[in-house]
Amino acid sequence: MNTSAEIPAIGFGTWQLAEGPESKDAVLSAVETGYRLIDTARIYGNEHSVGQAIAQSGIAREELFITTKLWPSDFAYDDALDAFEKSMGRLGLGYLDLYLLHWPNGAERKDAWRAVGEIYKQGRSKAVGVSNYMVEHLEGVLEQSGLVPAVNQIEFHPFIYHKQKPVLDMCRKHGIVVEAYSPLTVGRNINHPDITEVAEKNRRSNAQVILRWCVQHGTVPIPRSTNPDHIRENLNIFDFELSKADMAALDKLGEASGWQPNEM
Repeated sequence: MNTSAEIPAIGFGTWQLAEGPESKDAVLSAVETGYRLIDTARIYGNEHSVGQAIAQSGIAREELFITTKLWPSDFAYDDALDAFEKSMGRLGLGYLDLYLLHWPNGAERKDAWRAVGEIYKQGRSKAVGVSNYMVEHLEGVLEQSGLVPAVNQIEFHPFIYHKQKPVLDMCRKHGIVVEAYSPLTVGRNINHPDITEVAEKNRRSNAQVILRWCVQHGTVPIPRSTNPDHIRENLNIFDFELSKADMAALDKLGEASGWQPNEM
């Protein structure tokens, strides 16, 4: 990252995982499988269970990369600082690896960016960044201060590649890592015939092909699953490479899909 710290090449997402055994067991399975980046958010309602899994994993804290996010209702400066402390209490952590503004909502996002800047300055979070920021939002945060986001987490998969490419290009220009959430399209288009064709050619699953596509575009995918077999399969993407033709075939999937990136 532009902080000089490293970020794992793939992460494990916890969106829509319920607080309690579902979140805890999934995160434990992911960490035992080899994931080291765990992504949560205050609004997911599962920070406590994620923290319990981290504590019980037996993995040294410094080997893990933990992310959570600030919800827009807490964007006022003092509210943001308070929300961070509450998230840390639920997670049971002494420090965070990455703290993100969850959405680019309203004028108060400028106050929120000042607050996370203070959190970063204090060393409470080793990096800070944003989520769902498009080009115009990134321009605003870059104009606001000298603090460049370390990460921009956006929806990213083949079906919106052409829409998200300007964001990807801008992030590259400024050394901002792009994290890809919902990389497997929440299952909606994972079995598209063009993906299946590339998967069969490479003797890989459709999910592995999409995640590998994300990695080869220089992004950090954060897939989510509660199935231990799928959790293992999703991590096993670093011993093959998609050809230029395969990448081009997947790049084109969004041109006629009509898929729109998440907006709020």
